[in-house]
Order: sequence, then C-alpha cells, then structure tokens
Amino acid sequence: MQSGTIKKLVSDRGFGFIAAEDGKEYFFHRSGTEADFDSLNGGEKVTFEIEASPKGPRANHVKVA
Repeated sequence: MQSGTIKKLVSDRGFGFIAAEDGKEYFFHRSGTEADFDSLNGGEKVTFEIEASPKGPRANHVKVA
C-alpha cells in the first residue's frame, strides 16, 4: 500500500488526484475508492494501491488513512 494526500477533487465529475509520498501524482476515480467518494476532502491522508491503466498508473482501493 502507498500513502499520500488528496491533492484535488473534481466531485461533479467523480475523480481526483493524490500526491503520493513517493513524489508522484496519481489519478483516481470514484469507482476506485473504498471510502464514500462524496465524503473525501482535499488534504485528507489516504492509502491506496497503484494499478496499470490504458492512460498510465492510477490509484485504486483508496481508503482514508
């Protein structure tokens, strides 16, 4: 599991970005969250797994830390 902070949420479109502790930024979609997407906030600490996607690596299994 990776750790990071929610950098940006685009709630009306159902996705966001996580600034990971490894210095990279990862896209995530509401379908990849184990928390209620609508309850997430910018700056919140999360854990996640990285998976391959057609557009590059993305965060999946996102949980509030």
